[in-house]
Amino acid sequence: MPVVGAIARRPRLWFPALRQARALVPEQWWRRRPFLPVPDAEFLAFRAVTQYGQHDHRLEAHDVVDYVAWCESMRRLRRVAR
Repeated sequence: MPVVGAIARRPRLWFPALRQARALVPEQWWRRRPFLPVPDAEFLAFRAVTQYGQHDHRLEAHDVVDYVAWCESMRRLRRVAR
C-alpha cells in the first residue's frame, strides 16, 4: 500500500504506473495462484536481490516511484528518437 500512496501523490505518474503494472503482470494470470494480477514472485525476488542484495527485502515505495519515472523518461526518449 505505501507504493500505491506514493504513486497517488504524483498524478503525472498515474498512467506510467498503470502501464508498468500491466507490463509486469504475467499473461493469463487468472490461471495461476494467487489468481490476482500481480508480478511473478520470482521476478520480484530477482529485483529485490539486484536492488537491495536480499531476495526477501520488500520493495521500497520511493524506489518504485523512481523506477516508474525512469520507465516513463525512457519511453519518451524512444518516442523522440523515432
